[in-house]
Amino acid sequence: MMHVNWGMFSAVFLAAGVEWVEAFTIVLAVGITASWRTAMGGALTAMLLLSICALAGGGLLIRLGDHIGWLRGIVGAFLILFGLRWLAKAIARHAGLKDLHDEAKEFSETREVLAHANRRASWLIAFKGVLLEGLEVCLIVIALGMKDKQLAGAGIAALAALAVVACAGLLVKAPLSRVPENTIKFVVGSMLLSFGTLWSMEAMAGTGVWWDGDLSLLPLLGIFLGGGLLTGQWLRVSVRKTVEAQP
Repeated sequence: MMHVNWGMFSAVFLAAGVEWVEAFTIVLAVGITASWRTAMGGALTAMLLLSICALAGGGLLIRLGDHIGWLRGIVGAFLILFGLRWLAKAIARHAGLKDLHDEAKEFSETREVLAHANRRASWLIAFKGVLLEGLEVCLIVIALGMKDKQLAGAGIAALAALAVVACAGLLVKAPLSRVPENTIKFVVGSMLLSFGTLWSMEAMAGTGVWWDGDLSLLPLLGIFLGGGLLTGQWLRVSVRKTVEAQP
C-alpha cells in the first residue's frame, strides 16, 4: 500500500489546480470559437507529451536520487526559486502593484485572437496553452514527488486537480473566474518555499534530516505565509498612502 505524504499531495494539488484553470480557459475559448474537436486534439496531444516528459524525468531523478546526495539540495533550490516567484506575484497583486489574474479577460482575449485564426492555428493555441501550463505542473510533480519516491502520489494529486477543474468547467461552461487564485498562490508559494528550505537544509546538513524532519514544515509554512501576508498588507497601505498624498 502506497504511503501518501499529504503535505506534498496538497501542495501539488493546489499548484496544479491553478495551472489547469488557466489551461482550461484557453481550451474552452478554442472549443467555443473554433471547434471542440480542434480544442481537444491540441489539449490531448499536449497531455500525451507531458505524460512522457513526467515519466522520463521523474524516473531519472528518482534513480539518481538513490546515489547522489546533493540532488535533493538542487531540487530544494529549484523549489525555493519557484516558491519565491509564486509568492512575489501574490504579494504584488494583494498590494495592488499588479492586476489580479482575470480568467474572463484572458478568455475574451483568446477568443479575439481565434476569430482571425484558421483550424491549424487554433489547434496550436490549445496545444501551446496546455503544454506551457502543464510543464509547470510536471516540474512541481517531479520536484515534490522525488522525495521518498512519492512521484506516484504527486502524479495522482495533479490528475485529481485536473479532474476537479475539468468537471467544474464543464458544469459552468464558462471561465472559472471565481477561483481564489491569488489566495491559492499565497498558500502554494509558501508551501513550495517550505519544502525547498527543508530539503536544502537537509542536503547541507548531510544527514538527510534537518531539525524535526517533515514536522519543521509547519513552522516554516507559518513563517513564509505570515510574512507574505504582512508584506502584502504593508505594501498595500504604503501604495494607498502614496496615492492619497498625490495632488
